[in-house]
Amino acid sequence: MSQHARFETINGMLDGLLGKYSGSTRPVMMWKSENEYRGITYREFGEWVDRVAFGFASIGVRSGDRVALLSENRVEWIVADMAMIRLGAVNVSIYPSLTPKQIEYILTDAGASCVVISNRLQLKKILTIRSSLPSLRQIVMFSDPGPDEPSVMSFDTLAASGDARRREDPGYVAREAGSVTPDQLLTIIYTSGTTGNPRGVMLTHANLVSNIHAARDVIPIDENDVFLSFLPLCHSYERMAGYYLAMSCGVKIVFAEGIERVRENLPEVRPTVVTTVPRLFERMHAGLLKQEKSLPPLRRAIFRWAMSVRTAGMRTGTDGAGGFGLRYAIADRLVYSKIRARMGGKIRFFVSGGAALPKDLGEFFGSIGILILEGYGMTESSPVICVNRPGQMKYGTVGKPIPGAEVKIAPDGEILARGPNIMRGYWNDPGATAEMIDSDGWLHTGDIGKFDDEGYLMITDRKKHLIVSSGGKNIAPGPLENAFMRSTLISQILIIGDGRGFLSALIVPEFDQLAERLAGAGTDLPPRSELVSAENVRNLFRAEIDGLQRDFAAFERVRKFSLLAKPFTLEDGEVTPTLKIRRSVVEKKYREIIEKMYEGLV
Repeated sequence: MSQHARFETINGMLDGLLGKYSGSTRPVMMWKSENEYRGITYREFGEWVDRVAFGFASIGVRSGDRVALLSENRVEWIVADMAMIRLGAVNVSIYPSLTPKQIEYILTDAGASCVVISNRLQLKKILTIRSSLPSLRQIVMFSDPGPDEPSVMSFDTLAASGDARRREDPGYVAREAGSVTPDQLLTIIYTSGTTGNPRGVMLTHANLVSNIHAARDVIPIDENDVFLSFLPLCHSYERMAGYYLAMSCGVKIVFAEGIERVRENLPEVRPTVVTTVPRLFERMHAGLLKQEKSLPPLRRAIFRWAMSVRTAGMRTGTDGAGGFGLRYAIADRLVYSKIRARMGGKIRFFVSGGAALPKDLGEFFGSIGILILEGYGMTESSPVICVNRPGQMKYGTVGKPIPGAEVKIAPDGEILARGPNIMRGYWNDPGATAEMIDSDGWLHTGDIGKFDDEGYLMITDRKKHLIVSSGGKNIAPGPLENAFMRSTLISQILIIGDGRGFLSALIVPEFDQLAERLAGAGTDLPPRSELVSAENVRNLFRAEIDGLQRDFAAFERVRKFSLLAKPFTLEDGEVTPTLKIRRSVVEKKYREIIEKMYEGLV
């Protein structure tokens, strides 16, 4: 069991941390500025939070008010969040990548009275829709809005206005923080969904605190750890694991310069724990394979030998932790240790969530001494439901339920969850809440899964994504799409086939890899629009697809496919902010291409 102090609200968590570390010079957070990492101590952090909380109070923010936060990851995001929490206000987290129309819906639905934004790009979005937001009273911007926007308050000005409010009543914020109860609403997080408008998930202090304590009870984290944070703080996964959970354990949180800079930041920060998504490992793996091809002959031979040792160790059930004798030790010294060094050399484990981690990818990294703890959850469950533990790992599963969480499989295979981490419901939508949480308190996750003989949960697919062929076959597209995503040639894929006689696919190539494969042709490549229809390219993908789906049943295999020159993007509404493809949107947009694949067939 965890030896960490227990608390009932996030305010209680912060009070405990400030009491323990206020006299320390150790940083609570660090970030890179002007090519140098800078930090803030707990004492400085606590003072900043208090000033901003008084500042919010000075502009009329009260307990229960909804305050929207529209920003990329930065220390001010966390300061603003904690300041809202001190007052009992509700943080409405918004992805900075959303369009003005999407932001307008969320601000309107939540009835936000104030919005905190990061920069002029986000300000432009808000000004575009402000006339349609009657409840919005104040815009606060982290950077200086300048004299051209007198109605927009800077974050520094907000904090300064709090100084005057504090002189009037120095104990106000402390009283408000102390009056916040566990069942009080802490945040509304709008889930992206795959169709229709997003729904506001209501999470209380008790929801998130229960998840923090449960995670700390099964995952060893302490004040000696260093977290590298790069996933969006507005998402429930990073919010709980990379922020609340990390901070509650007294760790140092270091912000990456951005998702695209994570691989460069890893050796700089030398983190011990990283919360991430499978895409990071897919890129790392592809990078290793690409590098192997460019090595001089001797080093390439050593690399391939080391990989064969890894494969042999996996076949015999031995991994990096097990040692695999002298051969493994030599391979580790020559190759594996150098791969780990690129990640900083101090990684104890990664925590992977947000999407399924392919089993072979987890095994690959595990066998070279890089532990990946895959978990499972959703925003509606605060978010963790299950997670693998160090020493109790099983790749291909999402581990066992966390303490306090009940999980069962419904007769139709759907995963149901119940416990203190389950949301209060959807904001302004009791009908959707009743559909999601039944009368016995079970959350219907929409995921299909099963338990193995040892109680580890395996996710097999999304319930609503099941394809029913015209022949009556039920087909889960997830496993097939995951198999295809192992190809370095494929960037995005959507399997089609509901009500059809066979499966087809829309595929977006990984164009850089495709160019390398075709480099031997010795001619300049045509534009992408022509490349995707070239016969040699289609033959290359046909061979790739046939090889990847060899182990699937005949009715589960893709018979036809179309290559697309343009990727599915958030800007075009084709993917969610968490990069999940919006099936209905894509199928509608590419209807003609899809129908052409089924021409002349019933």
